[in-house]
Amino acid sequence: MKRYFFTFSIVVLLLSLLCGCGAPLSDDEAPPSGAQAMDSTREEAPPAEEQDPIAAQIAAMTVEEKVGQLFFVRCPEENAAEDVAQYHLGGMILFGRDFKGKTYAQVRALTEELQQSADIPLLIGADEEGGTVVRASANPHLRADKFPAPQALYAAGGLSALRGDAAEKSSFLLGLGVNVNFAPVCDVSTDPGDYIYPRTLGAPAEETAEYVSAVVEEMNRAGIGGVLKHFPGYGNNLNTHTGISLDERPYESFMKSDFLPFKAGIRAGAPAVLVSHNIVACMDEAYPASLSAPVHEILRAELGFEGVILTDDLAMDALKKYTAGGAAAVLALQAGNDMVLTTDYPTQIAAVLEAVATGEIDEAQIDASVRRVLEWKQSLGLLQEA
Repeated sequence: MKRYFFTFSIVVLLLSLLCGCGAPLSDDEAPPSGAQAMDSTREEAPPAEEQDPIAAQIAAMTVEEKVGQLFFVRCPEENAAEDVAQYHLGGMILFGRDFKGKTYAQVRALTEELQQSADIPLLIGADEEGGTVVRASANPHLRADKFPAPQALYAAGGLSALRGDAAEKSSFLLGLGVNVNFAPVCDVSTDPGDYIYPRTLGAPAEETAEYVSAVVEEMNRAGIGGVLKHFPGYGNNLNTHTGISLDERPYESFMKSDFLPFKAGIRAGAPAVLVSHNIVACMDEAYPASLSAPVHEILRAELGFEGVILTDDLAMDALKKYTAGGAAAVLALQAGNDMVLTTDYPTQIAAVLEAVATGEIDEAQIDASVRRVLEWKQSLGLLQEA
């Protein structure tokens, strides 16, 4: 019995030696450690452009392309498509003359030509507030009747009528190839003697805030870009199209009244805010609101707005003293605007490019504004079409 056990042990030992059982593994054969095992199953991080495609797009753009994206310009009577391509424009706003006498097909042909000329899809805008300010619906070839004023709608059917109008207006404009409506008017005015009164709801701040919130919600639902205007609130000021207007109201009046509709619009998801040319003494005695850094800081910090800030049209008379040599656009961007609304864009763009070249405007600031503009376009589904 012992002999058999001894023979069996010898066999087991020989087999162990032949198979290498129990022998230590070399470094090459060693199983991965716990950390190495985890690493082997961990997925590689996606490329940077997949993590943030907008950042990748901005990084690939030239300075000229970036600066062009910050200009929302008035459509010229000639060579509009050529200028879109040459200046890399971010947006183009159509006025009454661009719709006048045209058929639906002709307007569509215009907006499609503009889009085809753009290296990055355009924001194409219009002022279709209703009432005294209508661009497209003033043309009977496009719509039998002009869109009514917010005051008339509110009196006839309350918020429900305003919501229905906003939805219809958005569908009408989108059908024409217009993807931004410069509305709603957020200004609070209850005095028929005020310049801005006919364009407002004509109601106190709380009711105006409800109106703005409802309209912004409908515009967002339709997929059209809305623009809250005219920050920080027009009040009873004069017409800045024809000259300088000084607002001497105390800051408390803005906090208690004028800011409320803008706050409501921002909460509802408005993508853009347009700043007026009024000089608001309690915020900045030196510059119009559109060129004032303190006013823009209030909009960002106090009201928490993170979207695109635009100037009112730099061609308006209230800015005459600031427009020499394109200085207005430089001041506007330095103040904190993301987009400049202007007619004289060749001069203004050249001035901004020079300011970036000399370091007067930091390119990082330009990049931040371009990001907001591209994010707005992305939210409207425009970048998916690029």
